Amino acid sequence: MARIDIHHPHTLAPDRARQSVQEVADKLTERFGVDCRWDGDTLHFTRSGIEGCIALLPDQLHVTADLGFLFGAMKGPIEAELRRVLSERFS
Repeated sequence: MARIDIHHPHTLAPDRARQSVQEVADKLTERFGVDCRWDGDTLHFTRSGIEGCIALLPDQLHVTADLGFLFGAMKGPIEAELRRVLSERFS
């Protein structure tokens, strides 16, 4: 199983950061068909072959995802897209 583990700094106010994480989740839903739910300041996402979360911390985001066999083969492009979107929204 492939694993993605990204720490990305941010300086956004908590409400704005949460809104931006939701926008990232909306992109994940659109692109990969994941189901998302909030648990406190952590957004969990899942679908067959993908399970992960985005933890919203005061000065950084921590994104983790476990990718099953099929998505594991696309780990590089998925991780690159996540990094790109995070940079757009949180830099």
